[in-house]
Amino acid sequence: MMPINQWPSAERPRERLLAQGAAALSDAELLAIFLRTGVSGCSAVELARQLLQQFGGLSALLAANKQEFCAIRGLGEAKFVQLQATMELARRHLASALQRESCMNSPQAVRDYLRSHLQGLEEERFLLLLLDSQHRVISLEALARGTIDAAAVYPREVVKVALSANAAAVILAHNHPSGIAEPSQADRHITGRIQQALALVDIPVLDHLVVGSGESCSFAERGWL
Repeated sequence: MMPINQWPSAERPRERLLAQGAAALSDAELLAIFLRTGVSGCSAVELARQLLQQFGGLSALLAANKQEFCAIRGLGEAKFVQLQATMELARRHLASALQRESCMNSPQAVRDYLRSHLQGLEEERFLLLLLDSQHRVISLEALARGTIDAAAVYPREVVKVALSANAAAVILAHNHPSGIAEPSQADRHITGRIQQALALVDIPVLDHLVVGSGESCSFAERGWL
């Protein structure tokens, strides 16, 4: 197989990124730039395609644990560490932007930030995004792990955390490991209980985001809040 450095310049991922921007590249091309090199008989792009197919997409690959990631030929601990650092930089960049301006002005940034923490996880997690009076991010708190109806997501604990942070509003978020973002009846029930509890201390719930695989569902957009 012809190595990438012998491809026509317009077809090489790095050159395409410089000429057209990162958004123009496919998942495989972006991953190939991260990998830098392929393995014997396999270019970085082809290796990236194989990885995406093997893991079932980019989200699952990025969520892979160290053992799963390092077990693949062409990967290893150094690349795993590099990937984790890259993802954390992205999360911190998103958080920094939300701390400077109102979340209501950047709903997509809020969604991207929460998805970066929840998408691809093998277990369900429930997060609480605490906001100040200008709807800027104060902090992101993890309240529970496991299925929402079985995990300890107690409205009184949500109120306690919100008051401790002097939050003026909150956004709820959790993931569905099944990959399906459609909220369940249990999701709607716990959201209503939390909303009622916070209303007693004048803290509104601005949204509840359910994160699936490559998609998310907003309670606010559904008109459920």
